Amino acid sequence: MTDLGPVAWPPAPIRTERLVLREPEARDRAAAVELLASPEVGAYLGGARPRDELERAMPGAPGRRPGLFVVDLDGAMIGQITLTKGTGHLRQAAGRAELGYLFLPRAWGHGYAAEACGAALDWFTGALPGERVVLATQTANVRSMRLAAKLGFLEVERFEAYGAEQWFGEWSPAAPSD
Repeated sequence: MTDLGPVAWPPAPIRTERLVLREPEARDRAAAVELLASPEVGAYLGGARPRDELERAMPGAPGRRPGLFVVDLDGAMIGQITLTKGTGHLRQAAGRAELGYLFLPRAWGHGYAAEACGAALDWFTGALPGERVVLATQTANVRSMRLAAKLGFLEVERFEAYGAEQWFGEWSPAAPSD
């Protein structure tokens, strides 16, 4: 199961000060290909995918599925965020909601990832109150490690997978204040 269970999908677009989180659309295709073909983006994910393969395989619009948000800045895709369950790629995440994020290199260093991921986690808290979210990243991915800390993920463990040391953290929604 990769869906979010009882959550109605897609939600209304989520707006932040600078960004919109929304479903993928046909206009996002070129940016999605660029994202997945980027050597910088793929550096800690097993490498970039060949652009010609992506061009052939990607339909008119990037795949739509529950938990996938396009991050839109001024009408253009700059990244994507996923909130999924049970993808099975790591035993630690099995059956749990997992946050993932990819941003185009030109969007790095502007706080967009923190803003977008924070908004997605806020949405998730409203959609599935009390549910924890996990995140895994390579310890060598310094930017991702900083983002996880900024978002409030706490380290649960480190382990070896995919030929590298991995960091696994957990995020809990803030308890309501009385």
